[in-house]
Amino acid sequence: MYAELKENHPHGTREYPFCEYHMRYWPHAFQIPVHWHDEVEIIYVRKGPLTVGIDGQQFTGNDGTVYIVSPGVLHMMSAPETPVDYFTFLFPLEFISFQAKDDLEDEVFFPLRNHTRGFRPEITNRNLLEKLVPILDELAEANGKMGTHRHIQVRIRLLQMVDLLVEYDQLEEKTRSSSGELEKEILMYIQDNYHEHIGLAGLSDQFHLSAKYMSRFFCERFHMTLTQYVNYVRLGAARHLLESTDLSVTDIAMKSGYPNVGYFIRCFKKANGVSPLRYRNGHTG
Repeated sequence: MYAELKENHPHGTREYPFCEYHMRYWPHAFQIPVHWHDEVEIIYVRKGPLTVGIDGQQFTGNDGTVYIVSPGVLHMMSAPETPVDYFTFLFPLEFISFQAKDDLEDEVFFPLRNHTRGFRPEITNRNLLEKLVPILDELAEANGKMGTHRHIQVRIRLLQMVDLLVEYDQLEEKTRSSSGELEKEILMYIQDNYHEHIGLAGLSDQFHLSAKYMSRFFCERFHMTLTQYVNYVRLGAARHLLESTDLSVTDIAMKSGYPNVGYFIRCFKKANGVSPLRYRNGHTG
């Protein structure tokens, strides 16, 4: 299972900008590296443990835990070789905001959109959790419906959730003007240049840091090496090209930043369990 996790692209569609991913009983260890997006993300763990990192804080999500990622906040997820079961729900605040310039807009939605307020990432109040979990189960069910009814039912559940978060004082003032600006700049640079050679020396020069400091900084903040992260981005680009184009495997390797097609095939098979051609056939057959 490979979710669409492109930092600066909206999830869902213009007509229905709500997206649900369900990772269920994935049998292997996995890591979704540090990333961010403009949508709110709700992480609902049905069966853990799931390691969740949000804005520099690390949590262990066990059965029935919920985490909220505010717009623009860096976060990541990983799990050992255990059969985790969790949902992520992503949506822009505009999806549940109202056009009216009223107190709700002034006190809740606008401050969340401009990052002067944010959700507390961890839900620790047991009473709140007991009320949230049934709503999230209903949210997953409502998202499976069709047409206008789905839009209404999903929005109702999201508004119920926000109502509870406000009632239980889960909004907080943001003391920093932004979340992880250097980390975001590094990730954006890699996203923009993954098809070129990206090494530690060049990245260090780009951000006027020593190679030793950059290496330590990258591992501490992103929980993987630069090489591992660049490979993750390149493989994501390759999967997208395999799913959406008729380009040859060699062309896809080159466009994704792999000058050696044999090395690309080995990396792809190790990460996905199948060769690039088998992956393409599985998504077009």
